[in-house]
Amino acid sequence: MMFSLLTYLLPNQIVQGLTGAYCKFTALKNVGYRGTHSSPIHISLPAMKVTVLPALSDNYMYLISDEITKEAAIVDPVAPDTVWETVKNEGVNLTKVLTTHHHWDHAGGNEELVKKSPNKLEVYGGDKRIGALTNHVKDGDKFKIGDINVECLFTPCHTTGHICYYLTDQKGQSAVFTGDTLFIAGCGRFFEGNAQQMYTALVEKLSNLPDDTLVFCGHEYTQQNLKFARHVEKENKDILKAIADAEEKRSQGLPTVPSTISREKKINPFMRVMMETVQGHANCGDAVSTMQTIRKEKDSFKA
Repeated sequence: MMFSLLTYLLPNQIVQGLTGAYCKFTALKNVGYRGTHSSPIHISLPAMKVTVLPALSDNYMYLISDEITKEAAIVDPVAPDTVWETVKNEGVNLTKVLTTHHHWDHAGGNEELVKKSPNKLEVYGGDKRIGALTNHVKDGDKFKIGDINVECLFTPCHTTGHICYYLTDQKGQSAVFTGDTLFIAGCGRFFEGNAQQMYTALVEKLSNLPDDTLVFCGHEYTQQNLKFARHVEKENKDILKAIADAEEKRSQGLPTVPSTISREKKINPFMRVMMETVQGHANCGDAVSTMQTIRKEKDSFKA
C-alpha cells in the first residue's frame, strides 16, 4: 500500500495515492492547544489515525488511534493537558505512552500524564532516565495498540537509549515515529553517540523500511534542514521542490509532517551519505566519515 505525500495537502483534502490508497488530511482548530507554531491536524489512514499535536516552540506529540478498537497511544506527551483534551474529543481509550528518549521536551510530561489518567498507563521507552517508565524496551521488541502492530527500533546516538517506533496497521499501512533521530531532511545532534551509530540508525535501519512508510518526527525543523540540504546538494531538484512545498505549508501554519522514507532518501543528506554528491561536498571517501563531517558542519550552519 502506497500513497504520495510529496504534494501538500489542504484542509479536508483527500489525496488518492499511487496505488489507490487514500489518506485524509484534516486541519483542526487550534483552541486549547499548547504549542502555537502549527495547527494540529489529523492524518486518517485506512485503519489508523494519527493526530499531530504541536507543543512548546517546535515539538510534536502524536496521538495514534486504532480506528476499529479505539485504543490509543501517545508519543512524547510533553503537554499532558493537550493530550487529555484531545483524547476526550476523539473518544478514544488511551492505554500507552511511547517515549522516544529521555530529554525533557519529549519525556517531561510522562509523570503528570500518568497521574491524571483514570486508568493505568503503560509507559514504553529504551532508557531508564525516562519518567514513569513501566516497560523498558530494546531493539526488536513488539506490542500492539489495539490491532496496530508496534516494533521498537533501537537508534542510539542522539541519546544512548533512543527508540523509534515502527507501526503497521491491519490494512498494511506503516508509519515510524522517529523522535530526534530522523527529522525531515535532517537528523539529531550526536549528544551521546557517534557517526557510526547514526549511520546504522538512518541508513541500515530506517532506510530499509518500506518506501511508503510515513515519517513522523519530533520537531518542526524542516525549513532549516532543507536550507542545509540545499547547501550540500545544490543541484538536487527534489530538495528544491521540497523547499517550495515546505514554504507553502508553513505559510498556512500547517505542519510539514509527515514525510515518507522514500522522500527522505531523496532529500535528506544524512540518509544520502553514500552518494558521491554528498561525499564530494564533505571531501570524504566513505559514508561514516561523511556523516561525521556534515553533522559537524550542520551544528554551526547559518543559512
